[in-house]
Amino acid sequence: MNDPIIVAVIAHDAGGAEVLSSYVRRQGLHCLYALQGPARRIFERKLGNIETLRLDEAIRQADWVLCGTSWQSELEFDAIKLARAIGKRSVAFLDHWVNYQERFERKGELNLPDEIWVGDPIAAELAVKIFGETPIRLVENPYFVDIRAEVLAASVVRPADAERLAVLYVCEPVREHALRQHGNEHYWGYVEEDALRYFLANVAILGKPVERILIRPHPSEAANKYDWAKDEFDLPIAFGGTRSLFEEIADSDVVVGCSSMAMVVGLLAGKRVISSIPPGGPRCALPQPEIEMMQQLLSRTT
Repeated sequence: MNDPIIVAVIAHDAGGAEVLSSYVRRQGLHCLYALQGPARRIFERKLGNIETLRLDEAIRQADWVLCGTSWQSELEFDAIKLARAIGKRSVAFLDHWVNYQERFERKGELNLPDEIWVGDPIAAELAVKIFGETPIRLVENPYFVDIRAEVLAASVVRPADAERLAVLYVCEPVREHALRQHGNEHYWGYVEEDALRYFLANVAILGKPVERILIRPHPSEAANKYDWAKDEFDLPIAFGGTRSLFEEIADSDVVVGCSSMAMVVGLLAGKRVISSIPPGGPRCALPQPEIEMMQQLLSRTT
């Protein structure tokens, strides 16, 4: 019998880890892992205990490399670079629709994999425009497949005609991303606290009384980062992140955020989804037309 093909799976950030872990589980791949940051917890939630190797060990022992992309870490950038140096094929699976080139660039050095995978036609069109000479492959997003299956099997179902709304607010570290990428935490005209305050100050725009606002910090953020909101607003605020993202979405009527992938998960789960980017910020980068813009909702009432 032939020896199995071994894949080095490399991930740090949560978005890429969700996609890669779902892909590995669905494909039954034989893998070696170099995982850091939020990725390790996500992989172990889906696949059980995992032995994590040093990056160079995983790549040298594998036949090819499959990685996510990170803005918080150099891990995937270094993986692609090392794979090329020792003649191993590398593939990066994009998990979002923004900052494509920046994901592969550090200090002016562009470091592209041998192939880029994307999970939907919109992402494919964007990637072809930006990486014209790099092969782009459309692969059905395995994380989205998992989400749809979990929706069908959901044990928690909010009634569609609930008189009081349960809201899930999904946070993202806008400040940190802008500072790391552009050297200016206000590069996009707002930071994460501005967006949350904008939503909480205007929550009445949802049109129904609110039963609960569950604020879920991003996996890279401290659990107590948004504790100030309970003191600042007289609202039924609680804090999430103790259950899986899907469980917290399933137990909500409305999902609110800026441009988080969790908002797309909300759409897949059939929830109303709203972007809370405040005035002065850019338009929500997510391309899904079903996402409502809070600024537009407010403009219709004035």
